[in-house]
Amino acid sequence: KCEECGKSFRRNKELVTHQRLHTGRLPFQCGHCGKSFSWSSHFDRHQRVHTGEKPYQCPDLHGGGEKPYRCGDCGKSFSWSSHWERHQRIHTGERPYQC
Repeated sequence: KCEECGKSFRRNKELVTHQRLHTGRLPFQCGHCGKSFSWSSHFDRHQRVHTGEKPYQCPDLHGGGEKPYRCGDCGKSFSWSSHWERHQRIHTGERPYQC
């Protein structure tokens, strides 16, 4: 159990990893630029900045860079209609969500 926030864990390793939130410990350091990370997954993702690897990008899924949805007001283009629709609110002033 975490003494800082009371959260419980099944394994001690999970507790130790969680405690980095409270201690600010950054055990994973990039050898290229010196940037440090609390979690190995964040460190691994950061390494792609230096390698240029883009393992999750699929040209078929992302339309091969096509942006067929164009704003008639400012000319900005979008890959997805939902992003175009959201962008239109800049010009209409629409605020469909309440705080």
